[in-house]
Amino acid sequence: MTDKKQIGAVLVVGGGISGMQSALDLAESGYRVYLVEKKPAIGGTMARLDKTFPTNDCAMCTMSPKLVDVGRHLNIEIITGAELIGLEGEPGNFKAKVLQQARCVSLEKCIGCGACAEECPVKVDDDFDDGLGKRKAIYKLYAQATPNAYAVDKAKCLKLKNPKACGKCIKACPAEAIDHSMPDTTLELEVGAVVLSPGFDPMDGDLRGEFGWGIYQNVLTSLQFERLLSASGPTMGHLARPSDHVEPKKIAFVQCVGSRDAAKGNHYCSAVCCMYATKHAIIAQEHEPGLETKVFYMDVRAYGKDFEKYYERAKIQHGVKYQKAMISSVKEDPNTKNLLVKYRNPDGSFSEEEFDMLILSVGLKPSAGNANLAKACNIELDSYGFCKTVEFAPGQTTRDGVFAGGAFCAPKDIPETVVDASAAAANASNFLSAVRGSMSKIKEYPEERDISQEDPRVGVFVCNCGINIGSVVRVPEVAEYAKTIPGVVYTEEFLFSCSQDSIEKIKASINEHKLNRVVVASCTPRTHAPLFMSSLKEAGINQYLFEQANIREHSSWVHRDNPDAATEKAKDLVKMAVAKVKLLKPVYTSFMDINRQALVIGGGIAGMTNALNLAGQGFKVYLVERTGKLGGQALDVKYTMKGNNPSELVDKLIADVNSNPNIELYLESTIKDVAGYLGNYKTTLAVPSGDKKIEHGVVIVATGAEPAETKEFLYGRHGAVLTQRELEQKLAGPGVGNANNIVMIQCVGSRNEERPYCSRICCYNAVKNALKIKEQNPGANVFILYRDIRTYGFYETYYAEARKQGVVFVRYTLEDQPVVEAKGDKLKVTVKDPILNKTLELDTDLLVLSTGIIPAQGTDALSQTFKVSLNADGYFLEAHMKLRPVDFAADGLYLCGLAHSPKLIEESIAQANAAAVRAVTMLSKDKLESLGNVAMVNPKWCKGCGLCVEACSYGARVMNELTNVADVLDVLCQGCGACVAACPSGASQQKGFEKQQILAMLDACNN
Repeated sequence: MTDKKQIGAVLVVGGGISGMQSALDLAESGYRVYLVEKKPAIGGTMARLDKTFPTNDCAMCTMSPKLVDVGRHLNIEIITGAELIGLEGEPGNFKAKVLQQARCVSLEKCIGCGACAEECPVKVDDDFDDGLGKRKAIYKLYAQATPNAYAVDKAKCLKLKNPKACGKCIKACPAEAIDHSMPDTTLELEVGAVVLSPGFDPMDGDLRGEFGWGIYQNVLTSLQFERLLSASGPTMGHLARPSDHVEPKKIAFVQCVGSRDAAKGNHYCSAVCCMYATKHAIIAQEHEPGLETKVFYMDVRAYGKDFEKYYERAKIQHGVKYQKAMISSVKEDPNTKNLLVKYRNPDGSFSEEEFDMLILSVGLKPSAGNANLAKACNIELDSYGFCKTVEFAPGQTTRDGVFAGGAFCAPKDIPETVVDASAAAANASNFLSAVRGSMSKIKEYPEERDISQEDPRVGVFVCNCGINIGSVVRVPEVAEYAKTIPGVVYTEEFLFSCSQDSIEKIKASINEHKLNRVVVASCTPRTHAPLFMSSLKEAGINQYLFEQANIREHSSWVHRDNPDAATEKAKDLVKMAVAKVKLLKPVYTSFMDINRQALVIGGGIAGMTNALNLAGQGFKVYLVERTGKLGGQALDVKYTMKGNNPSELVDKLIADVNSNPNIELYLESTIKDVAGYLGNYKTTLAVPSGDKKIEHGVVIVATGAEPAETKEFLYGRHGAVLTQRELEQKLAGPGVGNANNIVMIQCVGSRNEERPYCSRICCYNAVKNALKIKEQNPGANVFILYRDIRTYGFYETYYAEARKQGVVFVRYTLEDQPVVEAKGDKLKVTVKDPILNKTLELDTDLLVLSTGIIPAQGTDALSQTFKVSLNADGYFLEAHMKLRPVDFAADGLYLCGLAHSPKLIEESIAQANAAAVRAVTMLSKDKLESLGNVAMVNPKWCKGCGLCVEACSYGARVMNELTNVADVLDVLCQGCGACVAACPSGASQQKGFEKQQILAMLDACNN
C-alpha cells in the first residue's frame, strides 16, 4: 500500500445471486457499489430455476425481493451488458475499465411494455430457455427482469445489419426508447476493492455422445428440464415431451454427465447434481401424477443440511427409484420416440429399459469468460479454470483487494454461494472499513404537508399496463367510474403508471389538486407499491396515505375471457381501495439508537474468525467461550486433505484474538440471561469470578458441534477399534505401527433413524486418513466400507487418488451392515459386496469408525435463551435455507460454523465472515428504523393474556410488567399481523390494516 487515499466504493462483477448478495451486503454496510453484469438483466442462473431443494420453494418467489432490493437501492448502480476489461492501480485505489455494449434501448425511457417485441419479425432461439423456446431480436431476458427493460440482440437485429431495413420496433415503442445508433461505451470507475462473482456455465449435454443429446428430441439437459417445469418456461409449466408434446409417463435421470469423468469431462464432482435430479423427479411427479421416475447414479451425494431427508422422502413418499448403474447406450425407437436405455448393474449384468424422456444431469464448469476476467484483474485461476484461492482464506484471490465469491471459486449450491458472496463482501468491507460511508448517498425528501385538518381528497390513477390490463379491462370506463366515488376529486388514466413520466404526473397532480390520499389501480403492490409510496413522499405527503388496487392479477389476468366481468370487478376493487384510503392515517416510522458492539458466542475457528472480522471493521466484540481454551473442534484436526496444518491457523487466530484491542475475551463463561432486543441487548455472563453484565447490539452464535459417540462395532470394548479422529491423532504422531490391514466403516450413527442426516465430513476424513496411511505405509491394505462416497466438489480428485493408490472401496447397505467379531487382539469384519455378490471376510488390525457430528452441548438451552429455533436434528435453524443461511428469523441474530450444520474448516471460515458482514449491515447504521405498518396496542382493551407475545415470531412483543399490557417493539415488528389475529379482545391492531379500514372495504364491496 502507498499513501493514496482509499476509495469507499466496490466493484462487483456478476449479477447472479452471488453478485446481488455481495452488492446488498456492501451497500447496506455503507459502501457505494457498481454491479456489472454481462447480460441485459441481473438474476443469473437462479432466475432460470423453477424450484429449489430441499424446500421446493419457488426460485423466483424467493429471489424477487432481492431483485427489487438491488434495483431500488440508492447505493447500487447496475451496469448491464458490460464486462470488466482492465483493473489498474493498487488495493484500496483501483481504476476499473468496464466495456458496456450498447443496449439500443434507453433504460430511462423504456417502460417494459413489450410492444416492440410484439412487432419484431425476427425469432431466435431463447438462450434463457436453453433453446427450447423462441424470443424476438428485441427482448427482455425474463418476465421479472431487473432492469425491467428490453434490449436489442445486435447479432440478430435486421436494422443493425441494414439501417434501411425493418425498424418496426421503433414505430411500436410508445416511449421512444429505442435507438439503434447507440454506441458501445467504456466506463472508468474508481473503486477501493473488487468482488468477482461471474458464476458458472452448465456443461454441454453432448459430452457423452452415446446419450443422444442433440440427436434425440426427448433427451434434455437438466437445465432444459428445469425450464420445462417452470411456469415461465416455453410450455408455461406444462410437462410435455418436445417430440410430440405428450405428457411423459416414465422419465430417467442420468447423473454425472461431464462430472467425475476424466475421459470426457472433468475430474471433479459438481456438488449439486444429485440433489437437483432428486428435486426434478419430485416436482415432475407433482406436475404429472402417476409419473415413474428413475435416477441412475454412482453415489448419491446428499451431504448438505436436510439433503438426506429430502433424498429419503423422494424414495419413500414419492416412489423415486435410484439405480446404481452406468449407462452404456441410449437408442431411440423411431416410431414412438421413446428411449431405450441400456445400463450395467452393480453385479456386472446388463439391463435395458424404455423411457419417455431422458434427462442428463450436467455439471457446472467455469464460466467461459473466466480467462479474460482473470487477465483483466491480474489474478490466477486453478487448473480447471476456477478462481485460485487459499483453503484457510476462502474468497481471497492472488491479488490483494480483489475477492471472489460463489461458483467462480468452485461448483457449489445456492446456500454456499450466498455464504461465499457475503464472505467476499465481509472481506472487502473489512479492507475498506476506514472509508465506510464516504461515498454512500442518503435520499432527501421535502417537508411533509400537514393534512390533519383536511377532509379526504383522493386521487385515483388507473393504469392500462400496456395491454396487460387495457386489452381486457375497459380502463377509461373504470377511470370515469372512479370520479363518481365520494371523496375522489381527481382521476387520470395512464398507459403505464410506473413509467417515469407517469410518476412525475402523479406528483404534480398531488400538488396541483391538493390531494391527500392516492389510489393507483394497476398491477401487484408487491413490486410496485414502494415506487408509488416513494412518489407520495417526494410530493410532500405521508407515503402511507396510499392504497393500490391490483386490477391486473385480480381482474384482467383471471378474467381474460370475460371483459365485462373484469371491468366490473376492477370498479369494485377501486371502490374498495378508495373506501380504505379515506380512513388511512399518516404513519411514521420510529428510530432507535443502536449499540454498536457485538456478542460472539463460541471460541472455535468460526467464532474467532467472526470476532476478528468484526473487530477489524472497528466494532467492539465480546467473545465468550464455555471451555478454558480457544480453538474448538479444530484443535483435534491435524491436517487437511489439501495438506494444510490447522494447528498453525488456530495458533494465529488465538494470537490475533488475544492481541486485538477491540476483542474482550471471556473463557470458561456461558450466557446466563439475556434481556433487550435488536440493537440493545443486555446480557449477563456467568464468568469464573461471578456475573458479568454486557451490552451489545447483535449476537453471533458460533457454538460449534461435537463428535458423536458410539458403542457400535465393539468400540470401547476392543483396543483395535478407533474413530477417525483417534486415527488422525496416531497418523499425525507415532503412526499406526505394524497395522497392515485397516478397515474403515462409514456412516456409523449417521443416516439412520436416530440421526437421519449426513455428517458431511466423514467421507472426507476417511479418504484423507486413507491417503495418509498410504503415504506412511504404501503396502498397507486399506478398505473403506461405505454406503455412498460423498467427496463433493474438488474432493472427488482425492477419492480418485485413493483408488489409484490401492484403497479398496466396498459398498454396503443399511439393511445389510458389516459384522465385526473379535479375534484376540485383532478383528474380523464381514461384509457383503453387492458388486461381487459375495460375502467378504476381512482380517483386520485396525477398525476405524466414521462416527459423525452432533449438535454441541447446551444448544437447546441457548436456543430457548435467545428464542430461536432448532431443526429436527438439533442444529440452529436459519431464516431461509437458500438465501439467508447465516441469519436467524429475528433481525440482529446470526449463526455460523458447526452450530449451523456439519462442515469443513474452510466452510466454517466462509460462514463466519458471512455472518460478520450480515451483522455489520446492522452495526454500521447510526439508528435502526422500523417499518411503517407495524402493530399497535390499545391499552384500554388489552387484557394482558400474552397470546400476542406467543404468536410473534420476531420477538417484537413483550409484556410490560408494570402495566400488564403488551408492548410492541417497533424496530423488530415485521408487520405480519399474527398478533392481531391472535388477540381475543381486539386490542391489537396493525397500522394500515385497522379493523375499521378493512370493514370499510367490505362494506364498499357489498354496496
